[in-house]
Amino acid sequence: MKYDLLHIQGKPYVLVPLHDYRNLTNAQDDDSLPEEILDRLTAHTENPVKILRKHRGLTQADLAKEAGISRPYLTEIETGKKDGSIRAMKSLAKVLGVNVGMLAS
Repeated sequence: MKYDLLHIQGKPYVLVPLHDYRNLTNAQDDDSLPEEILDRLTAHTENPVKILRKHRGLTQADLAKEAGISRPYLTEIETGKKDGSIRAMKSLAKVLGVNVGMLAS
């Protein structure tokens, strides 16, 4: 494979297609997730909890109830106002069917 080499402020960087980057970093934790969802998670431009919640077809109220947290707390996690406790993130990961590491934004 051929990649582009860029120099930014005197430092070399390699431009890698997103799907190749995902494969190189083993970010593909869940083979059952579509490539589009994995790309969105890898890009870190949206909150991973929100991406996975919508992908699973859950409302905030549904996910919050199943995870044992309040809907306002889930909203704060999805909007980045709060990071979420370890307990909350583990519970969300369990309901969403992913490794808790996938929820790190």
